[in-house]
Amino acid sequence: MSTFDKREDGFEAKFAHEESLKFKAHARRNRALGLWAAQKLGLSAEEATTYAQSLIEADLGEAGDEDVYAKLKADFEAKGLDISEHRIRRTMEDLLAESLEAIKAGG
Repeated sequence: MSTFDKREDGFEAKFAHEESLKFKAHARRNRALGLWAAQKLGLSAEEATTYAQSLIEADLGEAGDEDVYAKLKADFEAKGLDISEHRIRRTMEDLLAESLEAIKAGG
């Protein structure tokens, strides 16, 4: 195996590892986001867990965060809650950063 092949394999392994981290971080973020939203929606503990799972599943529908944002916004509006786009997106960003840190720290 040439040095070039070894280097290519190293880059591929690094890319696969980073993608795995992103997937895990998004799933963790969506769970935390679901629990945050459930509190705003006034859901019970059991309902909150189910809601958080539904947010994780919603993120599997299409690439990016728009499907998660759309679900949150629609659910808040259905309950008559006026939570701004900025607040939702900021919470999404903050929870993603926390999730990445936790995963990198081994948590």
